[in-house]
Amino acid sequence: MPTPKKKTSRSRRDMRRSHDGLSAPAVAVEKKTGELVRPHRAHKGADGAYYYKGKQISAAKA
Repeated sequence: MPTPKKKTSRSRRDMRRSHDGLSAPAVAVEKKTGELVRPHRAHKGADGAYYYKGKQISAAKA
């Protein structure tokens, strides 16, 4: 297996790793309650029911 002839500098190594950082997840404000929620996902409200785009899609379990 070939080996490198020159040492990779810190600058070149770090430039290669520049795309490895994590970005913050996208959030949206829910219309009815004002909570921060992930977009395009159903979420559980405070009453236990599930909501999507401000509309209730399933009732709370008893």
